Amino acid sequence: MSWNSHAQEIRTEGKEIPAENKETTEIAEPKPDDTLKVSLQEPVKAVENDTNKKNGGINDIIKRKASKYEGYDMRTNIGTLYDNAEIEYQDMQLKAGVIKYNKVTNEVFAGRMKDSTGAYSQYPYFKQGSQVIEADSIHFNTISKKARVWNTRTDQGEFRVKGEITKKENDSTYYIKSAHFTTSKDIENPDYEFRTDKIKLVPNKKVVVGTTVMWIQDVPTPIVLPFGYFPMTKEAASGFIVPTFGDNNNQGYFLQNGGYYFAISDYMDLAVTGDYYTNGSYGLRGQSNYAKRYKYRGNVNVRFENIVQSERGFPDYTRGRQYNIQWSHSQDSKANPNSRFSASVNLGSSQYFRQSLNTVNVGSSLNNTLSSSVSYSKTFQTVPQVNLSLTARHSQNTNTETITMSLPTLQASVDRIFPFASADEPKKGFIKNINLQYNLRGENSVNTTDSLFFKPQMFKDMRTGLQHSIPISTNFKIFKYFSVSTGTNFQETWVLNTINRQYNPTSGKVETTDLKGFDAYRTYNFTSSIGTTIYGTFNFNPDGKIQAIRHVMRPSVSYSYTPSFDQYYDVYYTDATQNENYEKYYTRFEGGLFGAPGRNISNSIGLGLNNTFEAKMRNDDESSDEPKKVMLLNNLNFTTNYNIAADSLAWSPLRITGGTALFNQKLNVNFGASLDPYALDNSGTRIDTYNINNGGSLFRLTNANLTLGYSFTSRGDSGSKKNSDNQTARNGGREDDLFGTGTDMGDQRQSMFSEDDEDKPDKAGGTFFNAVIPFDLRLAYSLNYNNARRQKEITGNSLMVSGNIDITPKWKMGFSTGYDFVNNGITFTQLRFERDLSSWRMDFNWVPNGYNKYWSFFIGIKSSVLSDIKWDKRQVPDRTVGN
Repeated sequence: MSWNSHAQEIRTEGKEIPAENKETTEIAEPKPDDTLKVSLQEPVKAVENDTNKKNGGINDIIKRKASKYEGYDMRTNIGTLYDNAEIEYQDMQLKAGVIKYNKVTNEVFAGRMKDSTGAYSQYPYFKQGSQVIEADSIHFNTISKKARVWNTRTDQGEFRVKGEITKKENDSTYYIKSAHFTTSKDIENPDYEFRTDKIKLVPNKKVVVGTTVMWIQDVPTPIVLPFGYFPMTKEAASGFIVPTFGDNNNQGYFLQNGGYYFAISDYMDLAVTGDYYTNGSYGLRGQSNYAKRYKYRGNVNVRFENIVQSERGFPDYTRGRQYNIQWSHSQDSKANPNSRFSASVNLGSSQYFRQSLNTVNVGSSLNNTLSSSVSYSKTFQTVPQVNLSLTARHSQNTNTETITMSLPTLQASVDRIFPFASADEPKKGFIKNINLQYNLRGENSVNTTDSLFFKPQMFKDMRTGLQHSIPISTNFKIFKYFSVSTGTNFQETWVLNTINRQYNPTSGKVETTDLKGFDAYRTYNFTSSIGTTIYGTFNFNPDGKIQAIRHVMRPSVSYSYTPSFDQYYDVYYTDATQNENYEKYYTRFEGGLFGAPGRNISNSIGLGLNNTFEAKMRNDDESSDEPKKVMLLNNLNFTTNYNIAADSLAWSPLRITGGTALFNQKLNVNFGASLDPYALDNSGTRIDTYNINNGGSLFRLTNANLTLGYSFTSRGDSGSKKNSDNQTARNGGREDDLFGTGTDMGDQRQSMFSEDDEDKPDKAGGTFFNAVIPFDLRLAYSLNYNNARRQKEITGNSLMVSGNIDITPKWKMGFSTGYDFVNNGITFTQLRFERDLSSWRMDFNWVPNGYNKYWSFFIGIKSSVLSDIKWDKRQVPDRTVGN
């Protein structure tokens, strides 16, 4: 850099700062009578001359300014900026209380200022590119780019580094003497730090340190590193994952979650981890995340565990192999509006989550179902529009270990066609509203078990079918207030699996034989319905709390008819005489993928009544004169059915369902009941006699259910926090914490504190007590009653409670528990505690009873770059391993 050549000679009272200055720069304010002020308005432009080119001079505009003084001493070739001094040159920016520049040596000195009270201010601030350095004083050469900095403070990734003397060799290498580094936000008073004699720093690449000692609250610890290497690249870097050490009663000592992380590309990574137990048990896992902006994102998680319990030769020796595969994929809606692909896969051994040693995932271990879906759909923008989709589904019951899969399901449909109306005219009336569609559904389906999953027998049992359907319908109004809809549906079903059933005189039994080959059947039906809406308002005192109640009724009557398709039925005999008394009917399509054609006529009338109740109440808000609307009952439904073709028991039970939300939508109430008009005989069998004619009431209550859900909070939000992306939800558990939260032992840095919590100020001032205690609470109550055969039995009666409390701004507590009133026992209970220790995190999780009984304690540094500095102790559940 160079000052403008026409600058006048200016005497200064401050002295030049030698390079050997050890501490700081303090410059006395220049005396007005000894100086000549120059303009601060115009930037200094580069002077292109031979001398500048030869000496590597400036080649860009230099901007400078100062609040009180700017001058140049021609005798010493030193320029001075005093008070809020700033210099900008290319990508370099320097701010300080005072800045001096030597034109001959191309050296710049920057220092802080001392006021009349002796307090320092306006510390030097140096920025070049993305690198920022704050210090007490700075001395650097603009040509060689070398610098020396005293008491520097800088941020490098998650690290905050402070050094006594920093030497800058070039743009990419720094050496720091007597350095302190930490991830604490307050570098001057950190809660912990590492102290070392020397550091080599390559910005955005690496930090190499010598012998390092860890200090906590200015107290040295016995944690000493002979050397250290910390990658600082902004891009993901591959590296080893340090395992966790521990022990349990059945598997002995173990190393968990050790492995290697592969930073494959900017779009994909892979973490391969494993566990080893001294009794021979082991586990392997591979997890990959991938994403491409505006295209797609997803993750894959494959897990396998070989679990050994006890020792070979002992009676309790068991060995089990469990696995789980998860895949989640979502496509950005902007990627392709006419083509969509998504995947949500969760399949594996039915007992994986219940027997896993590595992950205690409560939401998964309590879940009874694993499900998967992989789908691709495409829309063809033709006239009419055509939709096509391919879907593979999987459903698995972890209690019965049964699996249902479709590999895959093909669905195609042609959009509605109105043959009697043009495209641009309104569809009104019976004729113009007539429309038809074409739907196609093809499927390969199989029902199997864990033991046969993806084995040859599974594919032998697969059923295949294809179904065509053409629904034709129309709707119209009669008498202005009644809506009528009617339609018919034609179906043709193709199958590749049928049966043959006949009596075998050799074995003396009726035998059923599976047949392979193409076959088909055709069915059709007719449906019609009529409905209307009736409004009723009951007005009360306009000055009262309740001013009016509005009742809306939606009655409906439906009719359906399906003829008999007995042409698809054959006869077999149950003995060799072929006597008609032993004659029975069957259809070869029995057990088919899409069911079988019916032999009996279906001719029924359905009755339904939907009700809603709404109140108009006085508004207590004085700023508003308008009354407010309050929903009393969201729905109250009555449905039943009468079978005209039935010889007996024509009425189906009356089903009553309802639901509402009370207390500002915080209490959700849902209920249901079934009322049977027919009586029971002495054996508990339903008979063709009305219950009232049998000495009873008009209806007989057969079953009832009630569920209550209540959530409230003092945080100002809904209080029911859900997260569909957490591991518990992906494993099949609930999104909330009503049944506990999953504890992934592979990542003990999961926190109850959110980023918003960390950004909020500590209103309690860091004290132990907190006058305001934020909390959220969720309650769920379920009651089920069964009286189908005069049992008068309560089959389910349980209460579940979960909540989270901020004891102080830095202490959080969570709990999940419940009580089963039928079995008279406490349900799953979990207690969660967490302490925010600024740069550290501490938590304790405890399940005191039950199959998942365990506890775990963790304390460690939050920062990912120092995540291996932790203490982790746990007692995992004692598992009973199945073969």
